[in-house]
Amino acid sequence: MPSVAYIPTMKIAVSTDERTPLVDTVLDELEERGHDVIYFGPEGDDSVDWPVVTGQAIDLVTSGKADEGVVMCWTGTGASMAANKTKGIRAALCHDAETAKGARTWNHANVLALSLRATSDAMAKEILNAWFDTPYSDDKWNLKQIERIRKLEQEQPPSSDSGT
Repeated sequence: MPSVAYIPTMKIAVSTDERTPLVDTVLDELEERGHDVIYFGPEGDDSVDWPVVTGQAIDLVTSGKADEGVVMCWTGTGASMAANKTKGIRAALCHDAETAKGARTWNHANVLALSLRATSDAMAKEILNAWFDTPYSDDKWNLKQIERIRKLEQEQPPSSDSGT
């Protein structure tokens, strides 16, 4: 039987501040789905700062070197907040498959945030199924909402120069 070259579906940047069994589950699931995974985080029992590794993963997404990202920290909140500080990133903290589906459909989320503490292996698999099986909505109303998000990213707060 001739060998067939396998082409990954997407490049996914993954980050975490500590290596837990959930991280291994997510990495394995992504690779089983055929994605090319680029990992930022510790390999053993060490930990790293979540804003640093989240930023590394997000940089790949914004530069186009990765198609999407999965960011993780203990609650998932810090990683999602750090990711959302970057223009063009729409990170969604998802604790279940229905939230992941909605984040993809209505919010065009391009980064999935997960809690290392609260996400079971089984739930992570359900979330990933919903995430990758759900396309962005292209209806007129929804596209208008995404454009509004882009406009918010462009707005700068007024100068707070107090003359001091």
